[in-house]
Amino acid sequence: MTQLANLAGIHKAVISKIENGDTKRPEWKTIKAIASILDIPYEQLLECYMDVEQRPDVLLELISEAIEFSDIPLASKVALKFLESPREDTYTSLERLYTFTGAVTNTEARLSLYNLIVTYARERGVPPYIAKGLLQQYLIERLDLKRLEESFRIGEEIIHYAGFLSREEQIVFYFRMALHAHNTKRYKQCIEFCKAGLALETAETELTARAFLAMINSYLLTGNYDPIESLLPDYESFGYDFVEESAKFTRAIVKAKKGEYDQAIPMLKKCLEEISKPARIHVINELLEIYLKMDDFTSITELIEAEDQFLPFHVNTPYKHASLGEYYKYKGTYQFRAGKFDEGLTSYLNSIRSYGKIRAYEEITASMSDLLSYFTLHKKGIDLKSIQRIKEVYDEVMTYKNNCEV
Repeated sequence: MTQLANLAGIHKAVISKIENGDTKRPEWKTIKAIASILDIPYEQLLECYMDVEQRPDVLLELISEAIEFSDIPLASKVALKFLESPREDTYTSLERLYTFTGAVTNTEARLSLYNLIVTYARERGVPPYIAKGLLQQYLIERLDLKRLEESFRIGEEIIHYAGFLSREEQIVFYFRMALHAHNTKRYKQCIEFCKAGLALETAETELTARAFLAMINSYLLTGNYDPIESLLPDYESFGYDFVEESAKFTRAIVKAKKGEYDQAIPMLKKCLEEISKPARIHVINELLEIYLKMDDFTSITELIEAEDQFLPFHVNTPYKHASLGEYYKYKGTYQFRAGKFDEGLTSYLNSIRSYGKIRAYEEITASMSDLLSYFTLHKKGIDLKSIQRIKEVYDEVMTYKNNCEV
């Protein structure tokens, strides 16, 4: 006992009381120090201690310990014990665990704890924490570009509980869902979510501005140009760098979509000179679409030869992946028309690969259909090497899909 006391740094009398049963509930730090000397597995120790401990503060400490050792199931098990502790009422326990979880840096652990909060709140009929837990779960899940559809469905469930969120939480929810809806081509829902957020918002935040732009783009992509003219002045009142250039770009696109190319082309070229490099690809795509309609191969060639000046280096959003896929599709169309079949095939495969990363299967199908149509139209057979290249990209896209489903 003396040797153990010396090695563990604990007074001999303390160990004696524990051994004799005089200390019914030893401090966690004491037990941990003794167990480390006796080579008792940490997880086993924590589980045993958890079974006899009911003090909420200590249980929160044990959750942190389990997370530190990356034992997420054990952390959730301790968290459930915390929620069931008779020392506090259900609402207080949920509130404390929710606050605690917000400070957890381990993403897997945060998701697991938020899921537990939602489940427990459902079982006990505490809708505010169903809403809060689902919102935090959604805000994490939506960052996974491979699970955009699944995370959007989580967001849709929150709609039924939105009234239990604070005003600030509702604003974040509606605007994030507006951006999410835009990125998954739910343009009508994007507009509805943005309007709901704007009805609550009083401050001009960057999130508000980006949701506002998503709403404008949704009108644009559905061919409803009239509301855009009235929305742009309000949008331009936001004082962020991206607002001015995106507003100019939008005005030019509206001209292009209306077929007013004599006005649209100079406006787009001016945007290209003034716009930031990450946004140039969007202008290029608009110009390429116009030039392809006009069969202006000279202008297309000039743009493609300068692609190193506008292709994005960091493609980290669904919008950027979609824009890159669109660019390669236009490039491939031009190359096929010019009789450059190998180059066209490469571009179309790059397009499919970009769309695959965001599971844009409608665009993938359209690109594959266009690709095969060009070979058929020009009565050009597809050699074995080309078939192999197509198969490799197809398998790559299917890998994205299967990983998402898993």
